[in-house]
Amino acid sequence: MVTDQNSQAIVTFEDVHLTYDGVREVLRGTDFTLRPGDFRFLTGPSGAGKTSLLKLIYAAHRPTTGRVEVFGNDLLDMPSEEMPKLRRRIGVVFQEFRLLDHLTAFENVALPMRVLGVNPNSYRDDVIELLSWVGLAHRIDAPPTVLSGGEKQRVALARALVSKPDLILADEPTGNVDPVMGEKIMRLLLELNRLGTAIIVATHDLGLVRGLKQNILRLKDGKVTLHGPIPDETPAREPEGAQ
Repeated sequence: MVTDQNSQAIVTFEDVHLTYDGVREVLRGTDFTLRPGDFRFLTGPSGAGKTSLLKLIYAAHRPTTGRVEVFGNDLLDMPSEEMPKLRRRIGVVFQEFRLLDHLTAFENVALPMRVLGVNPNSYRDDVIELLSWVGLAHRIDAPPTVLSGGEKQRVALARALVSKPDLILADEPTGNVDPVMGEKIMRLLLELNRLGTAIIVATHDLGLVRGLKQNILRLKDGKVTLHGPIPDETPAREPEGAQ
């Protein structure tokens, strides 16, 4: 078992319960802490609640009971009008990409800045640099309809980074790409982490996790436990099933 070092937490879960429709309990007294510069793989069986946990962090859900604190804000008591400001500090890489087909790769990456009303001249170079960083400088004017799954995932990653967030949440970022591209995406996230961004990557691909030797947040039976890198003999995939 690994213990977090003392520093200011950016995410804190205390006795968090999350119940859907008053019946299905996904989280049952969950506790964990994420600190600046942390990189954590969030693992657990399919259906264990990994996506739900990420949604609690970026305030797409609120806990049924318990405390979720993000950047010092208790989300259960936080006014709805304050949520956009908090979300601007969080970059999210969705499992299903969520790109807009009528926009180019450049326009999809730039969309968060456009929504914020930022002057295009102030972020154009950043968008181009990000697309180059993820290996898509040659696809800058391409719409998602002509991009491969791996290219779409990298556009989604660049979009999550464009606002220079303090925290990145990636939900199965390698689930729709081949192993070579999956490893490249993970290396990009590790490099970003080395530059100071805190990162949580939800995945059930233990083969990928095993090779990168990072600490693990293990979600099982509605609770999270913190572990060190998984042993080499661990099976490559999480078992199926909700718990």
